Amino acid sequence: MRAPEQACVRARLEFAVPRLSSMLKSKTNSKIVPLLAALTLALGLSACDQKNQFSTIFSQRQAGGQVGQAAPPSGPPPVTRPVPGPVDPVQPPLDGQQMANVDPGDDRYTPQVIPRLTPEVPRVAILLPLTGPSAPLGTTLLNASQLALFHFADRKFELLPHDTHGTPEGAAQAAAYAIADGASLILGPLFSQEVEAVAPAARAAGVKVIAFTSDKRVARDGVFIMGFRPDEQVDRVVRYAYGRGVRRLAILAPDDTYGRAIQDALANTVKMLSGAEVTRVATYDPNAVDFSPVVRRLADFDQRRANLVAQKQELAGRDDEVSKAALRRLDTQTTAGDVSFDALLIADGGKRLEAIAALLPYYDIDPKKTRMLGTGLWDTPGIGKEPALQGAWFAAPSPSARATFEKQYAEIYGAPPPRLATLAYDATAIAALFAPGQSALDVEGLMSPQGFAGRDGVFRFLADGVAERGLSVQQVTITNATVISEAPSSFATTTN
Repeated sequence: MRAPEQACVRARLEFAVPRLSSMLKSKTNSKIVPLLAALTLALGLSACDQKNQFSTIFSQRQAGGQVGQAAPPSGPPPVTRPVPGPVDPVQPPLDGQQMANVDPGDDRYTPQVIPRLTPEVPRVAILLPLTGPSAPLGTTLLNASQLALFHFADRKFELLPHDTHGTPEGAAQAAAYAIADGASLILGPLFSQEVEAVAPAARAAGVKVIAFTSDKRVARDGVFIMGFRPDEQVDRVVRYAYGRGVRRLAILAPDDTYGRAIQDALANTVKMLSGAEVTRVATYDPNAVDFSPVVRRLADFDQRRANLVAQKQELAGRDDEVSKAALRRLDTQTTAGDVSFDALLIADGGKRLEAIAALLPYYDIDPKKTRMLGTGLWDTPGIGKEPALQGAWFAAPSPSARATFEKQYAEIYGAPPPRLATLAYDATAIAALFAPGQSALDVEGLMSPQGFAGRDGVFRFLADGVAERGLSVQQVTITNATVISEAPSSFATTTN
């Protein structure tokens, strides 16, 4: 077996390792283990036994093509179907609006499925924004899905890309086409509003959905979510900080759905930690360009400034050396007294985070005294360029788990993948493991409590359809971020 083939098989086996290792310890699963192991290996060999090396499949770029666009392989064709145009079954499928309003309990609804020329070939649809403002992200997720296809999928596996245009209406229409085209599983869509539009028709047709959103409110009745949940990120980093003496916490968050989710997550975690409390809550308009007013209020700057003035006036009336020395010290300060919290959780990222962080020292929130905490939004290169964030802690998947994926993606597509690309990769791997040869997703296998070793570390689906992930805690440095608390390698491992 050549090196590229070995890599493919290894990727396939490693993905299922948590499940296989647990089953090996269980007597009740003694009959299933050899079958699953054999199936995993057999499909891995089938998927990876290509005439050309995997590393050269997409190496030739289209002349004049954009970054991320792959040329057709010189060997066997990709095992995906092209993005389909409008389907034309005997009776046309319901349009997007009709599909979004389908009542799952309505027996009159029967999906108009295109007959398969080869019924034994499983079809899996992936719904992504391939046009519109989010098209660049959608295209890279499709690239990642194709990469997983070559690592995991049987040669007969069919992936059906459908364009959602990044809108709920487009997603509903895409789901209509996917169901009509005989998809046994839907991967995506990306946004929570799109998932809500897709879910009714998917439930009515008995098709499960593995979506890429992090909004756990849409995870129910056959809809699973793969996204990085902010609530578990908050829980992880706050518990870590609590273990290092932090008891009083403040939160600064945008007044939007994400910000409110972070507030709720912080409140829920603090309730479970004896002696911990949230002492300050400050929110701001996410469309604001000036964050000075909210940071000033959070820091209680005016009151602390007034305290300094009062102390200086009192000392100025004294003539002893101790008072004079104290007055000289106060002359170097901006305020008197510390803020009312040991750590500040900032629920934002990107340019807004940079703007907010720059204001913290100005309003006398000293990063040397107050620990800054963040979420997965901080998991971006160059975050340590802002001095106020250096030394801060945030929770995110371990970077080492996705390092190989990022290298492979960049080699094939000529550019680094976006942070969310691993979601499409892992979802496609799941589809390859549990959809082939079946009319529907193997839900029991999908919800194995031992989970999977994905490209962002170990993860599993809970009973409510929400993905639980093993997260690391990282510390911001000048150049990047360093892992200071490793992510668990399995769900039997605890972290602190």
